Parts: sequence; C-alpha cells; structure tokens
Amino acid sequence: MTKGVELEGLIGTEVGVSKWIEIDQKRIDAFADCTEDWQFIHIDPEAAAKTPFGGTIAHGFLTLSLMSAMSYDANPPLEGVVMGVNYGFDKLRFISPVASGSKVRGRFKLLSAENKGTDGGVTRWLIKHEVTVEIEGGSKPALIAEWLGMQMVKD
Repeated sequence: MTKGVELEGLIGTEVGVSKWIEIDQKRIDAFADCTEDWQFIHIDPEAAAKTPFGGTIAHGFLTLSLMSAMSYDANPPLEGVVMGVNYGFDKLRFISPVASGSKVRGRFKLLSAENKGTDGGVTRWLIKHEVTVEIEGGSKPALIAEWLGMQMVKD
C-alpha cells in the first residue's frame, strides 16, 4: 500500500497496467440499452459491416466507462483510503474505434498528486493520471485521457 505523501515520488511514472477486458457484442448492446444510444454502428452487425469499420464498434463512452474497472485493477491502493470519487477529466480524446470482440486495457501514469487539505482527520488528495486505453493488437490506442480522482485518506 502506498501512503499519500509517497505518491509525490511516483509522479511521472507508470503506476499500473490493468488486465485485458473483452468488449463483446453483448456488452455493447447492454450499454446501448442503458444509455439509449442505439446508433446502428454499435448494434446492427449487418449494417455496420457496410461501413469503413467493417462491423460494429463499441461506444466511446463504453470504453471510457471501463476505466473505473481498469483503475481498480491497475492502481496501487492508498493506505487508509476512506473513499475515492471521480473528479472529472482535464483532457479526453477518442483515438481509435474498438471493434466488437476486441480486448482493451488501461495504462496509468501518475501526473500529479496534490494534497488539498485535511478536515476531521481525513486528507483529500487530488490525483491526476494519464490513462491510455490500448486495444489488443492495435497500433493506436482507443483513447487517451487525463483523469482526476479525489481520494479521501484517513490520517
């Protein structure tokens, strides 16, 4: 386990790589139903086959949403964490489509760790990672993001 103050020594380094996650058509269809985004490129294999993609692709936001699972898998836990919350993104770019049946994983590089103060024995750490979501066998990533998280750590 890493202590909050030890994070500063990890800035600029890759702190973790997640396991591969399969993006099959069942997952894509479930995401379409959840978000009500039923664009044919995601859910109609026959119509999608006639596009330059040659088949269905995952929603960009589906790939993005899997970063939470990737983070749990890849990032070293902070000692004394009470909870963590998603704090948003400074940058986000979707680079390459993720074809149905592909696998993706996240690479996490720590960009910053800022102590935002202590209240009631809990210190808030604003942590920024550069996350590159790779596509197995792909030459370009699915997305690159600068992701912010707030970790509450008991002193």
